[in-house]
Amino acid sequence: MSTGVKSYAAVDLGASSGRVMVGRVGPDSLDLTEVHRFPNRPVRVPEGLRWDVLGLYAGVLDGLREAGRVDSVGIDSWAVDYGLLDADGALLGNPVHYRDGRTDGVAEKVWAAVPAGELYAATGLQYAPFNTLYQLTAAHGSVQLGQARRLLLIPDLLSYWLTGEQGTELTNASTTQLIDPRTRDWAHGVAERLGIDLGLFAPLRRPGDPAGVLRPEVLEETGLTGPVPVTAVGSHDTASAVAAVPADGERFAYICTGTWSLAGLELDAPVLTEESRAANFTNELGLDGTVRYLRNIMGLWLLQECVRAWGEPDLGALLLAAARVPALRSVVDAGDAAFLAPGRMPERIAEACRDSGQPVPDSPAEVTRCILDSLALAHRKAVEDAQRLAGRSADVVHIVGGGTRNALLCQLTADACGLPVVSGPTEAAALGNVLVQARAHGLAGDLAGMRRLLTRTQLLTRYEPRGGTQRWQAAQARLARG
Repeated sequence: MSTGVKSYAAVDLGASSGRVMVGRVGPDSLDLTEVHRFPNRPVRVPEGLRWDVLGLYAGVLDGLREAGRVDSVGIDSWAVDYGLLDADGALLGNPVHYRDGRTDGVAEKVWAAVPAGELYAATGLQYAPFNTLYQLTAAHGSVQLGQARRLLLIPDLLSYWLTGEQGTELTNASTTQLIDPRTRDWAHGVAERLGIDLGLFAPLRRPGDPAGVLRPEVLEETGLTGPVPVTAVGSHDTASAVAAVPADGERFAYICTGTWSLAGLELDAPVLTEESRAANFTNELGLDGTVRYLRNIMGLWLLQECVRAWGEPDLGALLLAAARVPALRSVVDAGDAAFLAPGRMPERIAEACRDSGQPVPDSPAEVTRCILDSLALAHRKAVEDAQRLAGRSADVVHIVGGGTRNALLCQLTADACGLPVVSGPTEAAALGNVLVQARAHGLAGDLAGMRRLLTRTQLLTRYEPRGGTQRWQAAQARLARG
């Protein structure tokens, strides 16, 4: 290993799989290697849909064993979900999955105590039925919550098992709808009015803060030689992914693609207007005082569910066939909560097209093209709306995450937005995770420096928009009428 190069383990947990990556960072180098990947399979039990968090932790330990010597470990994952610990620090049951139905109808109870407009003005978070605030309201009065003495978000729970130390990382905490994005601290008034005990949460940590060292038992199980520090990163995977957007300057929009599409702008301050709330934009916290101003779009979940329903056909062949289907024949609202639950996705997309008076896609290629056109249309609207609501213009759209592998989606997004799209890096969350660790240990520089390093070292692809945006405007108007 060359002088000045350090190694960092990035634990990156997605909704369908987890991975441990090793990033090697030097003054002018950044290499990322996947050393272990493992499935993340939720389990439906009599009481509902649950995460197999013990299986995830076993995957993390296996990955650290494969990683070998590292200078630090960081963990990021999806947002909002949590584990509850008792007074002895033991886990009280498997964490509830955000797609579980327990929050159905809960929002109305919350808004009766804190009207939706007041809640948005205080927390800046868009309405999503699975936000931690709604989950805690749904759990109110349960035996499990009554016995709980600590609540740890998923990355913080795994970090606790690795180190024995408890904390609540800020970027992920900002997805709970219990953080004030102006003060970057808890929204005490909101919690008090809803009867939520903020004492359940461990003290807040910021990206780059120390989060303990691996316990002796973990060192023994993984074969690592201590001390190995654990570093708080942007533990919400989107925070890490946005940190890894290889942008130059401020005039950019981003789309973090994968199971979800998170589309928006990076700002210096939250946008808490009623117009912003009505447009369902969220203000989540990012690195170095930034705000991730974005809209949640259902994302490639729609295609993933269809592929599963079709028996896992070859994705490359399916996308080639979809590219030959006429554009914008049928579109659906890719942000519609009707698509949130798993199961019957091809039929549900067909039903949505039928109900809106559009041609009904009846082959996998037609359904796939409908999904990709719909996602590009949703990306266009989110980027447009974000610029208008924030008063900030964008000259380029950066797409990062798993969707960068889908060249058709990237090109359609460029066409829809009428802006060039720069695609890459694919493993943005893991790279952001690694770079925050590297910065905490004296490498990688500030956020702008991190992005310059990414631009020099990562494979990026540029897509220029084709044709005008009139047909996309027409499709958007058609969808609005439907």
